[in-house]
Amino acid sequence: MLEIHPEPAASPDARRLLEGMVREMLDLYAMEEMPTPAGFDDLEPATGGTFLVGRDGGRAVAGGALKRLEPGVAEIKRMYVTPDARGQGHARRMLIALEEAARELGYQRVRLDTGASQPHARALYESSGFRAIDDYNDNPLAAYWGEKAL
Repeated sequence: MLEIHPEPAASPDARRLLEGMVREMLDLYAMEEMPTPAGFDDLEPATGGTFLVGRDGGRAVAGGALKRLEPGVAEIKRMYVTPDARGQGHARRMLIALEEAARELGYQRVRLDTGASQPHARALYESSGFRAIDDYNDNPLAAYWGEKAL
């Protein structure tokens, strides 16, 4: 069972998850570097954000973040499940936990994006109630932008 808790984005497990996500995106999109760096400062409670780590049997296998976009609106970022832990519903559980964390932080809406090479992510978001919106962040890798009222 996946246990999800907030953790500093700079913690060893969070960094490992973020680094895994970055490596996978670089391979998936045939890039040498990410167009937007995966920093940590915007993912901390002091800036209206948070980072969640999901552990299965004590091992960190999933992560995801919230970043403040504007009053009442947060962005879900850097959701990732390690390849060996996929297919067990962890991504959906992480998405639900991020939505709950956003509510607890006082957000009324969440936004996110995903790229054309990640149709499984888009399917997850749409099946979870996200609706397509216009590009809100100029992410050059994104092909889908979604929003959900909480």
